[in-house]
Amino acid sequence: MRVSRGVVERLAASGIDTVFGIPGKQTLPLNEAIDRREDLRFVGARHETAVSHAAWGYAETSGRPAATLVVPGPGDMNALNGLKNAYNDCTPLVHLAVETEPDVRGGDGIHETPPEVYDPVVKSNTVIERPSAVAVELQRAIDTALRPPTGPVRVGIPKNFLTEDRPLATASRTDDASSTPVPQADIEDAATCLAGANRPAILVGGGVRTAEADSELLAVADRLDAPVVTTYKGKGVIPDSNDRVAGTLSGSAPPELLDCLASSDALLAVGTDFDAVATRGWSVETPDEIVHITLSPGDLGTGYDLSVGIVADAADALDALDEVLESHAVGDGGGRERATAVREAMDDRVESLLAETTPLSSVRALRAVREAVPEETVVSVDAGGFRVWALNTFDASGPRRYVNPGSWATMGTGLPAALGAQIANPDRDVLALAGDGGLLMSIHELHTAASEGIPVTVVVFRNDDYAIITEEAGRSFGIQDGYDWSETPLDFVTIAAGMGVEATRAETPAEIDTALSAALDSDEPRLVEVPTDPDEPQASEWLSPDDESPE
Repeated sequence: MRVSRGVVERLAASGIDTVFGIPGKQTLPLNEAIDRREDLRFVGARHETAVSHAAWGYAETSGRPAATLVVPGPGDMNALNGLKNAYNDCTPLVHLAVETEPDVRGGDGIHETPPEVYDPVVKSNTVIERPSAVAVELQRAIDTALRPPTGPVRVGIPKNFLTEDRPLATASRTDDASSTPVPQADIEDAATCLAGANRPAILVGGGVRTAEADSELLAVADRLDAPVVTTYKGKGVIPDSNDRVAGTLSGSAPPELLDCLASSDALLAVGTDFDAVATRGWSVETPDEIVHITLSPGDLGTGYDLSVGIVADAADALDALDEVLESHAVGDGGGRERATAVREAMDDRVESLLAETTPLSSVRALRAVREAVPEETVVSVDAGGFRVWALNTFDASGPRRYVNPGSWATMGTGLPAALGAQIANPDRDVLALAGDGGLLMSIHELHTAASEGIPVTVVVFRNDDYAIITEEAGRSFGIQDGYDWSETPLDFVTIAAGMGVEATRAETPAEIDTALSAALDSDEPRLVEVPTDPDEPQASEWLSPDDESPE
């Protein structure tokens, strides 16, 4: 069999139906094989960074991996940003890289980079050494991507292998280590620890979404009567409208949320790695008693000492914990009241930012967007200053309806991730939220949306500034000029129109509502530009504890 066709056949046999990429001379044998099939779609992007971000958005909103396909060297390196983002977020995708021919390797062939360069940014990095083994090695990589904790894998296939006709070894799925048994003794210890608490709290990470354990999580929260705090990646696992949700732990979390954790006497952390970003370098105060459920043994004890560490699938462990807790006497933890108090304090803190000014604050613009968009809409949120406000004030409505980068925090993800999300969820509306700085890093993908007919809606909050950087530069370093481009402002409506995307500008909540209603009713990509106040306070400063200055 032609090796290229064997590769594509193995992708399809594994349930992968979408390949994001940019064709190059080296990839054409694979593109030809994809083109021959009706069960695979190739989506051509405009930059390789967007390729891996789109596959990330596809998987984040569906739980299913997509594949990516790039040329060696520059293509691979451009995609590296998105691979690292997926790696930090434990998001599965299959990255196909066309490698330099073995006979040329080490001789600076065109686009050559050492394959080991990619080791730190993927869960596994395989270079095919024998063409007959390609299907077997690819299947092993796919299985690795899907095996919890999930993640991106890279498969390097030498260019000259792709056009060879070889008998290919038969590939089969591997099921080893696909699940981790729940350690019952640890569950018993965890139940004793948590049941003895008077004011327990729960910290939820993205692992709960991956395990589809939202109902199990809520059952334990109800039994313990505990408030729920989410991480960046846990946001939306339980809808923010649920009265148990206190908010999101982040570098901008308000003091009331931090106090909620600090004043608790036990913490159940599920599906989180206690990364330094969310915990402010592990300076966030937590109870002495911590129960940590994770699939990654290396995460146990990171930053905080544990009472009980449990290595198991979140759904299985929570279900087992709930069953054991049923036989324990559990007190009234006041969870709903504590969560409500935190949310009400947040509302008080941002009330003055909700005025209908011209231009709008990010908080008011985000509120208008949330009110205009149905809850079932999938929302992809870029990184940047507006995203920090969104973590605190924009309600996520479900486990796979809110996409944002975690600790990698790379800008430029919002639009390409929305493209992936829309392809993965063709029957849902998909909305991308981006600041102008972030959108400029991926604005070329508006053309992808137009040419591929992907009906995403993009909202760009335009303040003509890297405002979060300008604020820090002035406050901490005395740099007065800042990093704005207000003297050369951008017209996103015109830019979008030039790429074949219909666009409009909305300056008031009423105009935002009208524009989004029309955009979401359309079956074509649309862009809505919302001017926002360049002088507004940044969330990390506005929400800092009253006796502290933000870092």
